[in-house]
Amino acid sequence: MSSVPLLSLRIGAVAPLGPRAAPSGIAKSAVAGPLALSPTGFAGDRQGDPVRHGGPEKAVHHYPFEHYAGWARDLGGHPLLDGPGAFGENLSTSGLAEDTVAVGDVFRLGAALIEVSQGRQPCWKLNERFGRADMARLVQSTGRTGWYYRVLEPGIVAPQDSLVLEERRAPEWTLARIWRAFYVDTLNRAELSGIAALERLAEGWRGHARRRLESNRVEDWSKRLDGGA
Repeated sequence: MSSVPLLSLRIGAVAPLGPRAAPSGIAKSAVAGPLALSPTGFAGDRQGDPVRHGGPEKAVHHYPFEHYAGWARDLGGHPLLDGPGAFGENLSTSGLAEDTVAVGDVFRLGAALIEVSQGRQPCWKLNERFGRADMARLVQSTGRTGWYYRVLEPGIVAPQDSLVLEERRAPEWTLARIWRAFYVDTLNRAELSGIAALERLAEGWRGHARRRLESNRVEDWSKRLDGGA
């Protein structure tokens, strides 16, 4: 995975989403020219809920295009799966996935330098996006979540650029391993302790691990996955 070309570079404005008309920037369109990437994301990219989406630890969202074939099989086809962008990704590639990408992996992308900060925790807006009440739960249960980057060095990024791996700071902590600890083997104290101590992981995720260690119980996911009043 030393160099992986972009399939699509995407940004989106805030617009009403689904029957709830929830403000969201999940519908992103491909750009034809270069964009400035700052510590809070690409120029022109917006989030409908800036408290839970965006920010320095979720500046760039990456979703592997190779997952689309699996989703097409699972869902019986869906018009959103005809090309990149179904999951609100800024970056689409083929050649990087959660079982090989690790927290702390540093990539050069155009003139910018970015670092994997955390996996994606799917939320109910995916249900609205796909018109399925269970879509967020399916994303979580399959591990096809995608991930986020923090920006170490701002710069200009073009659609023709590639992700070039420059450094691996915690290669043993793949996104798939962390996903398994959070959603499958949920009270494995050794794994949770390792996650809590993982310096390159976003603080919010480290906090989740610490709270599980302290309480010895798993948090309720229903509001995040199903939406709430």
